[in-house]
Amino acid sequence: MEMAINNRSISSSFSLINPKTPLLTKQLFGSSLALSSFPNTSKTTPTSSLRCRRSRFSFHSPIKCSVSTETSTTGTKSQLMRRGDVRNIAIVAHVDHGKTTLVDAMLRQSKVFRDNQFVQERIMDSNDIERERGITILSKNTSITYKDTKINIIDTPGHSDFGGEVERILNMVEGVLLVVDSVEGPMPQTRFVLKKALEFGHAVVVVVNKIDRPSARPDFVINSTFELFIELNATDEQCDFQSIYASGIKGKAGLSPDDLSEDLGPLFEAIMRCIPGPRIEKDGALQMLATNIEYDEHKGRIAIGRLHAGVLQKGMDVRVCTSEDSCRFGRISELFVYEKFNRVPATKVEAGDICAVCGIEDIQIGETIADKTFGKPLPSIKVEEPTVKMAFSINTSPFVGREGKYVTSRNLRDRLYRELERNLAMKVEEGETADTFVVSGRGTLHITILIENMRREGYEFMVGPPKVINKKVDDKVLEPYEIATVEVPEEHMGAVVELLGKRRGQMFDMQGVGSEGTTLLKYKIPTRGLLGLRNAILTASRGTAILNTIFDSYGPWAGDIITRDQGSLVAFEDGTSTSYALASSQDRGQMFIAPGAEVYKGQIVGIHQRTGDLSLNVCKKKAATNVRSNKEQTVVLDTPLDYSLDDCIEYILEDELVEVTPSSIRMCKNPKLAKKSR
Repeated sequence: MEMAINNRSISSSFSLINPKTPLLTKQLFGSSLALSSFPNTSKTTPTSSLRCRRSRFSFHSPIKCSVSTETSTTGTKSQLMRRGDVRNIAIVAHVDHGKTTLVDAMLRQSKVFRDNQFVQERIMDSNDIERERGITILSKNTSITYKDTKINIIDTPGHSDFGGEVERILNMVEGVLLVVDSVEGPMPQTRFVLKKALEFGHAVVVVVNKIDRPSARPDFVINSTFELFIELNATDEQCDFQSIYASGIKGKAGLSPDDLSEDLGPLFEAIMRCIPGPRIEKDGALQMLATNIEYDEHKGRIAIGRLHAGVLQKGMDVRVCTSEDSCRFGRISELFVYEKFNRVPATKVEAGDICAVCGIEDIQIGETIADKTFGKPLPSIKVEEPTVKMAFSINTSPFVGREGKYVTSRNLRDRLYRELERNLAMKVEEGETADTFVVSGRGTLHITILIENMRREGYEFMVGPPKVINKKVDDKVLEPYEIATVEVPEEHMGAVVELLGKRRGQMFDMQGVGSEGTTLLKYKIPTRGLLGLRNAILTASRGTAILNTIFDSYGPWAGDIITRDQGSLVAFEDGTSTSYALASSQDRGQMFIAPGAEVYKGQIVGIHQRTGDLSLNVCKKKAATNVRSNKEQTVVLDTPLDYSLDDCIEYILEDELVEVTPSSIRMCKNPKLAKKSR
């Protein structure tokens, strides 16, 4: 990290400090000598403005890469050693900052694919939902070879709702590539993943990606990233990070933004130089922590993790431990390592490498595969608590069983509890009735992805509106608060600020971004205020605003929040909708259905233009009389609103449900909480 401080008086005053004192970068810059307090820093800072040039100060050693605190101490165990031929890294970043695209370029330049082989974009996003939504949901492993060194790479999700995936995989690596957008800089999820990486003591290489964007501002990004390190109480060694400037889509990288090489060579060199090899106990008793679980129809459950100590062999008898007292025995039937883009069978794996293990049918995430005789469990994986819950129940609509394959409460129960085996950040509890289950997750998107997966698997069920999980401390109700950042063009800023204010949001920062006339707003807002906010913000800004959120802390109850001003249009009776009925119904609001759609009593068929619900007969037919005084009139119908699953879950209120089937998504009034319609 370069931090050019061209003030001689400051430089000379630093030289008076005793070199042996631990007052290094963090204490100096975190207290009275804040970065912004240096006079004329912005004017005198060169291109890579924030690099701590240790040679400038008399008490600094020559420049070196960040290492973990664990790395820098020898430790009491003399048998611990470093493997020089392996590097384990995770690529972490905020959503849409280019992690998966950067991995694509790394794989291509490592000759993982043939020259004439067709490779689709974002090759690591193999899941159908990931490709449709353009986001990473599950962390995935791959590996490349660079100068006879194997580099295990783990691509991670950038969305805050899938933070549990990031927390888990950080157990498997020694360093992270922190990818930051060259315009946006550090965003909420950047802070979250960096905080977790620093807590583990991992080495960090900062990659300023998308450097070819016209409004790129690398100086600002590096400065902001350094300030983030300071805020998160990083050690002096961690603050001395290596920064690389890259364009993932072009496959170029360099040590300065103006001088990129033709390939990613500088990035690979930084990984080799700055991220240490795994620290292992080569001759110790076998220890491997199951960090991830996959399922194969032929091989069964596959446990993935890093081997911490000893040697793992195919056909080996092992002990599977959850704690000191709870252990059982098993046998390794098959063993795999990651080579290039595939899992490759192996007969033996040495400590420090990441491998996949088959043969232990009931293995769970967080359990330790240990030596049969001397094995001891490793500390289990802990993830942060969920903040949002939703009620799942069996489908009770008149259309039940028409489209779904699995419709009973037993099917629903089995599927939800099976999800807990690999989704550590999720919780499932029994509901008020035997056919209701309460599912808790990190956010609405976290649970929505589960609903979408279940729908595609043939399940049919109903879900209630998302609710926040409150805490009670000293007889006071505390609710979760989140940090929301909104990028919005200046002309729509007023409408967005008004909307966030109505939802109890408190603005604490506002700044201009780049040269496109965009403003970045930062709010602290109750999680309740975020429910249904995404669509409202898009409407207020004509589709131009970008909303990002991250959990912050629990705080005092903020008071009542009105999330929806309009009521619903509800079907009056069962039947098939007609164009004749819809022509008069659309004067009452916006419709969700087209002519010829089957509806049932209580189904929500549109949005009322006023507050309160209104019952409509959308199945009414024109009277077939013998006398026609006028010719048939042409009916012009508005295009119905096409709401996705996410939109429906954002829309519904306390007394409404979403009916989810493999081929349809409908909304209806909850018959148990039915209010009087107007």
